[in-house]
Amino acid sequence: MDTALSQDDEDFRGMVRVFLDDALTEPLRDAARKRTSLWQDIDTSMTWQHILHAKGWAAPDWPVKYGGTGWSLVQRYIFAQECVRAEAPALIPMSLRMCGPMLIGYGTDAQKAHYLPRILSGADIWCQGYSEPGAGSDLASLHTAAIGDGDDYVVNGTKIWTSYAQHANMMFALVRTATDGKKQQGISFLLIDMALPGITVRPITNIAGVHELNQVFFEDVRVPKANRVGAENDGWSVAKYLLEFERFSMGSVELRRTLGRIEALAKITPAGCATLRDDADFRRQFARLEVNALTLEASEQRVLANLSAGKPPGPVSSSLNIQNAEILQSADMLGVETAANYASAFQPEALEVGRNRPPVGPEQAITMVPMYLSNRMKSIAGGSSEIQRNIVAKAILGL
Repeated sequence: MDTALSQDDEDFRGMVRVFLDDALTEPLRDAARKRTSLWQDIDTSMTWQHILHAKGWAAPDWPVKYGGTGWSLVQRYIFAQECVRAEAPALIPMSLRMCGPMLIGYGTDAQKAHYLPRILSGADIWCQGYSEPGAGSDLASLHTAAIGDGDDYVVNGTKIWTSYAQHANMMFALVRTATDGKKQQGISFLLIDMALPGITVRPITNIAGVHELNQVFFEDVRVPKANRVGAENDGWSVAKYLLEFERFSMGSVELRRTLGRIEALAKITPAGCATLRDDADFRRQFARLEVNALTLEASEQRVLANLSAGKPPGPVSSSLNIQNAEILQSADMLGVETAANYASAFQPEALEVGRNRPPVGPEQAITMVPMYLSNRMKSIAGGSSEIQRNIVAKAILGL
């Protein structure tokens, strides 16, 4: 696979840099530097999405007919790299990266016409209603019921670990519409307005002390049958398709962000009479992570080539999810070690967006422990690494 850049691609990189340098204000960059998990604070993320939408760049991976950019594989990769270099904020993934592609693949013409423009503009913010108490990795064991009543389903049950449900006005959810047959049968895929009567959102604070997760309760919630995606009782097919997009993410982009901060820290962290950058053991660990980053980038480019050809990521996204989680967790560990004594300072005020509280120690150190804590979930969220390995064994290796 030839990944050498043409002159056109180099010109594209220059154009992207000019746009980012002009569009990214210092408050946006500051908020991006203070991000401590996958999730950017909602105000910053939506401000940045509005800017990208006005430029026509909110969904580079979507087909042009639905609002995509028409960029090549290499150009999309360049854009992702340049966003890291310019310290751009993260976008909320549930809408643009998951719900949008799912609707493009499975939605009706009416659903596409209504929801896709609202996803691009940020008018709709989506959350995912998959996991339940007792139905996490074994998602097919879900019990939230949707009973048909005229033109509606009446939904009762609960969803848990629902990221950013406190901000979302829409949820895509799996519900049980039949109880006979295999567990995977009898599941339907619904689009649920979070403002409907009978929905309650309760916060869950994570190990880093941040409110990103929630439990959502449904009590006699009436959802129009027109909001079902795919056939009744065939929601498992839609869910598997969507999970391919959830499990494929540009993990190398986040890894490069972390490696850049570690490298900056190593230049100022003392190690005897020199800095940590001069320590042989540190250089060996850092070099191993850089090699892993290059390997991850090559794998991602293969998946992006499939996307460019109009194909879904496929089961290889499970393999990438495993790689991404394990490599990033190793990088986080090295980051905490590199921050040394500064990693032990508890300073949430320095991480507040819009607050000019100077950090204790180097700026790059303040996010190391929160990122380490947050990224422990990467080997669980979206399907645990054990589940992902089962998928790889079955769908790729044929075991």
